[in-house]
Amino acid sequence: MNVSFGEVLTAMVTPFDARGEVDLEKTKRLVDYLIENGSDGLVVTGTTGESPTLSDQEKAFFYDKVAEYVGGRVPVIAGTGMNDTGATIRLTKEAEKTNVDAIMLVNPYYNKPNQQGLYEHYKTVATQTKLPVILYDVPGRTVVSMTADTVVNLSEIENIVAIKDASGDLDRIAEIIERTSDDFLLYSGDDSLTLPIKALGGDGVISVASHVIGKEMKQMIELYNQGKVTEAAKLHRKLLPIMKGVFIAPSPSPVKAALNMKGVDVGGVRLPLVPLNSQEQEVLENALNSF
Repeated sequence: MNVSFGEVLTAMVTPFDARGEVDLEKTKRLVDYLIENGSDGLVVTGTTGESPTLSDQEKAFFYDKVAEYVGGRVPVIAGTGMNDTGATIRLTKEAEKTNVDAIMLVNPYYNKPNQQGLYEHYKTVATQTKLPVILYDVPGRTVVSMTADTVVNLSEIENIVAIKDASGDLDRIAEIIERTSDDFLLYSGDDSLTLPIKALGGDGVISVASHVIGKEMKQMIELYNQGKVTEAAKLHRKLLPIMKGVFIAPSPSPVKAALNMKGVDVGGVRLPLVPLNSQEQEVLENALNSF
């Protein structure tokens, strides 16, 4: 299955109203803003979308409404991964009823499966859907991580087409790129590793910082693609304070605060996440003002 999602994909926040409910009008404004500011695709109800606090009904509703509003302007990827394989399949079936272009599945968290368990989980879900599947390896949140062997084996399943790698392990990332076919995509899951992973042969980034520096991240990748490596590296260094700033507290509290500062109203976060304190707010403001 040969697919293309673009190079800068935004792991989109879920906008809430004053009561903490999903706000569709804010969502529409955010979608337009992101598409106009460098996003080649949108990933919804992932980590940054506060998926652990959204009900299955809210997720399915969000898939449908976002995909409908996007209207094919960019790919929409639904985060349907859970730590229960059966529940993941059921939510994936709900995503299939909408116009989303693919699904993203996070490593099962909390129950700590071994490599065979990870392989069987992904294989079982992939065989139950016709949608392209993006793997998501983020050991900082799930504890478990796939080995290169597991990723390579999964890449041989027809509709498993990509991985978002937030392991931070550049050696493993290089091995995955080397051992998988050219049409298997590898996206950085860490904003600050976008350029190093591109240099290893990666395909782009699924980003949080692109909410506020999407155009600049797009420019950085385009410079690299044009062979202007020195210019790309210079821009990368300039963007680092913001890339770090949007993770000054548990995500997505900082990036939601940054969007609100920029006049893109996305509301607050749901418990157990909390808003930034005054010190964190000041550090984030300084990062934004330094750019």
